[in-house]
Amino acid sequence: MAAASCSCSSLTLLHQQFSISNQSLKPLSLSSFQQSNLSINLVKSNRNLKNQGFVVQAAWTRRSRSEAEKRPNKKSWKQRTDMYMRPFQLNVFFSKRFIHAKVMHRGTSKVISVATTNAKDLRNTLPSLIDNEACRVIGRLIAERSKEADVYAVAFEAKKNERIEGRLAIVLDTIKDNGIIFV
Repeated sequence: MAAASCSCSSLTLLHQQFSISNQSLKPLSLSSFQQSNLSINLVKSNRNLKNQGFVVQAAWTRRSRSEAEKRPNKKSWKQRTDMYMRPFQLNVFFSKRFIHAKVMHRGTSKVISVATTNAKDLRNTLPSLIDNEACRVIGRLIAERSKEADVYAVAFEAKKNERIEGRLAIVLDTIKDNGIIFV
């Protein structure tokens, strides 16, 4: 790195010495720098560039065990890109009294569509709020409301010990039958 300090008169002198006349350069010598009062200071740097993060490291797809131990919370490639590859996620929740379902955008956490048996119109019309018929109604409503919001493909990830059977399977099959694709 070089730091230069000079005045306006020395700049004009340098400009005259570097000017091109008749396609030839005038020679420049060390004495011309001394005449123009130009001082050049070279700054030596003993910084370790690797510690400063200037060295490009290879992008590995799999981390070694020692690296995983050093940074245990680093997400995998699938975890980092999944919300862009499958942006809409279906959440279904069964309580003792109601069934709740919603479609969310993963990146923005915006709720696209929601249906629950706790809504006034469903509470008054359905004979039971947790039976198989209520599951079919919730699935149909989620599919219709998602299509109105131009969402035709959703992702559903079962929880750790959750099986896709019973009332959950009825909700998912009804959503599929009404034209929503699961990715």
